[in-house]
Amino acid sequence: MRTIHWLMTAVFALMLTGCAGVQTGVNPETRAAVAPTGKLRVAFLLVPLYAAKDPATGDLRGIAPDLGRQLAQRLGVPFEPVIYPNPPGLVGGTKSGQWDVALFGISAERAADMDFSAPLMEVEQGYLVRAGVPITTASEVDRAGVRVVVLEKGGADVILSQTLKNATIIRVKTQPESAALLDAGRTEVYAATKTALFGVAASRPGSRMLEGRFLVEPFGMAVPNGRNPAAAYVGKFVEDAKAGGLVRDAIERAGLRGVVVAPLR
Repeated sequence: MRTIHWLMTAVFALMLTGCAGVQTGVNPETRAAVAPTGKLRVAFLLVPLYAAKDPATGDLRGIAPDLGRQLAQRLGVPFEPVIYPNPPGLVGGTKSGQWDVALFGISAERAADMDFSAPLMEVEQGYLVRAGVPITTASEVDRAGVRVVVLEKGGADVILSQTLKNATIIRVKTQPESAALLDAGRTEVYAATKTALFGVAASRPGSRMLEGRFLVEPFGMAVPNGRNPAAAYVGKFVEDAKAGGLVRDAIERAGLRGVVVAPLR
C-alpha cells in the first residue's frame, strides 16, 4: 500500500509540474493581454498555405493551427481557430475584435490595423499559365490582352497592382474562384503563392509554373493595434519558434513548397 501511495503522489507531482511548465514565465497580466477572453482566438485563411481540413476527421492541420496551438499551450489557455475566406474579412475582424492573434502576410497597409511580429516565414509568389497559352517567361505576362487573376488584397494583388502596366488584373474573393476562372478560360495567368499554384497545377494537365518569382512575401503573427504587451509576447514566441525548429517542423508537416523559415531577428 505504501508503494502505491508513493506512486500516486509521484504521478500527481509530475502532473502539476507539467501544468506549471506550460505556463512558465507567463504572468496573469500577460495572459490577459494576449487572450483577454480566456481563450486564444487565432485568425487565418482556410487555404493550403495556412491550413486545411483533414478529409477523414475534419480536424484543422497546417502551420497556422500548429503554431496557434503551441502559443495557446504556452499561455495555458484553450486554442480557438477563427477562419476567414479572404484577406479583407480577416482585416475587418481586427476592427470588430473577433480575434487575438493572426497569422498573415506582412504589409504596410495591414500594419495600419495590426502590429506584426518579425517574419516567421518567407513565401514565394509566382505565375501559373493556363494550358494552351503561349507564355513561357514571367516577362511575357505584362502584355495587352493578358488577364491575371489574383486574390483581392492578397500579396500578389498588392505588388502586381503597382508593377503590371499592360496586363489586366482580375480580383476574386477566394482561391477556388481563381481556379474556376482558369478552367473556364477567362484568365490566362493565375498569380499567387507557389504553395497554392503547385496544388492547382497538379490537377490541370498542360498548365505551367513559370520560372522565377515576382515577390518573396514575409509572413508573421499579428495582434490588433494598441495591445503592446501582447505584441511583445507574441514577437518573443515567434523568435523562439524559429530558433527551436517549431516553424520548420510545421512547414515540413504541411508539405509547403516555396516556403522557408525567416531569419532570426
